[in-house]
Amino acid sequence: MKKLNRIAATLALATLFAVPVMAAPATYKVDGTHTFPRFSYLHFGYSTQLSSFSKTTGTVVFDAEAKTGSVDIVIDTKSVNTGFSDFNEHIQGEDFLDTTKYPQATFKSSKVIFDGAKPSQIEGTLTLKGVSKNVTLTVTSFHSAPHPLSKKPVVGANAFTIVKRTEFNAGKYAPYVGDEVRIDIALEAVAQ
Repeated sequence: MKKLNRIAATLALATLFAVPVMAAPATYKVDGTHTFPRFSYLHFGYSTQLSSFSKTTGTVVFDAEAKTGSVDIVIDTKSVNTGFSDFNEHIQGEDFLDTTKYPQATFKSSKVIFDGAKPSQIEGTLTLKGVSKNVTLTVTSFHSAPHPLSKKPVVGANAFTIVKRTEFNAGKYAPYVGDEVRIDIALEAVAQ
């Protein structure tokens, strides 16, 4: 009888170790020192102007095994940087970002589409100046690995979308100043 109990216990342990361990979704905190949303638009047909935001927070959830994820980003619109302080104030005015009334822009994903093991598109809602619109971010690069210095798991991506500023009540001078605005985001997030 003791021999049968030992065999049963051994089989139970073997079965326990034979069951594959499923990876759980990991939550990552956006690294504001390495995350930079930028936007660009055509200026009176002369050139493409580039500006950025310097304060971004949020979370990324990523499960490589299940090929699922989510992205929740908050951009401080008062941190806009056009390269000139006078123009920073101008673009924060009512005709454009209206940062007094709307100090944040947000993106909240509804679906992450994978191509193999990596995200290729992120569908979600962009809210800017109190207006929410469905947009799709195209992911141009993605990397998930322990950081070489901190050894903590990190995810990083570059993605973009194109919106019309007139749809967000920010259409002053359109179409002379381009209505289409390309939004690019370079993002890094650290596992919590």
